[in-house]
Amino acid sequence: MNSNWFKLVMKATGVTYGKGLCLKGMPVIYNARGASLSIGQNCRINSSFLSNLVGLYSRTVIVTRLPGASITIGDRVGISGAAIYARSSITIGDDTNIGGNTKILDNDFHPIEAQDRLRDDKSRIAARPIVIGKNCFIGCNCLLLKGTVLGDNCVVGAGAVVCGQFEANCVIAGNPARVIRRLKADNTGGMET
Repeated sequence: MNSNWFKLVMKATGVTYGKGLCLKGMPVIYNARGASLSIGQNCRINSSFLSNLVGLYSRTVIVTRLPGASITIGDRVGISGAAIYARSSITIGDDTNIGGNTKILDNDFHPIEAQDRLRDDKSRIAARPIVIGKNCFIGCNCLLLKGTVLGDNCVVGAGAVVCGQFEANCVIAGNPARVIRRLKADNTGGMET
């Protein structure tokens, strides 16, 4: 499928995107009626096995599930084979890179209580917004869970399971993820260690 044709399909489903969107392979991008999905300028979405040498297990999937849900992706964001799924809201800041096969999920997908699962009561699925700051780097195979907040310039180590709030300028790793190192901002907007 031609990426220009795919961009027309995105527009038809209410997805907005800025100039310079680069699609490598064909992602799955779905915006529910009454939801909001926007992608900033000069973003790159890798969705084919050869588009990232880490090796992608699947195409990138970006989905708003319910009316009122939102996904906002800033400018110059790179995404590789990730799943980004919102029932509430997910915000990704400018200049952030999301490593291969990462999952960003603002909800539990199923109710926690057994009786609610048996009744398939979708209204009992817990969801909380996720906010990822500017210039963050999320390593491959990470899992960011509902309620996660990452300050600007955070680095998330490969394979981390992240839940909770983390200040700007830190390195987070492990399961459960915790701060393992603090970074110092320099005057140029870059980072010093």
